[in-house]
Amino acid sequence: MDSQKVDLFILTNQKYFEPAQLQLIRERLQTVDEAKFLALSSIEYKDPSMMLLVSIFAGTLGIDRFMVGDTGLGVAKLLTGGGCGIFTLIDWFQIQGVTKRKNFESLMQVLNY
Repeated sequence: MDSQKVDLFILTNQKYFEPAQLQLIRERLQTVDEAKFLALSSIEYKDPSMMLLVSIFAGTLGIDRFMVGDTGLGVAKLLTGGGCGIFTLIDWFQIQGVTKRKNFESLMQVLNY
């Protein structure tokens, strides 16, 4: 893929990924063909800041974990009231990292096919 397109993709989507992952993403995007660029632009990434807000306001119901795709933890948080508040408190610190990892996994899934 063209170097300018790679730089534009990184610039517009860097908040969705961990800083350590950006170099790997750049390398993978430079080796990919133009046909996959359309597939990459159709991915909807979850915003880590928004997920933190969802976790703060509705974390005891597990909605944050359902939105990220961790259905098992979402059900556990829903049935236990956020693990009596313990899971909710832990997720306030972890949900942004979890969201960025899930975004990275969805990007890599498209790049590998």
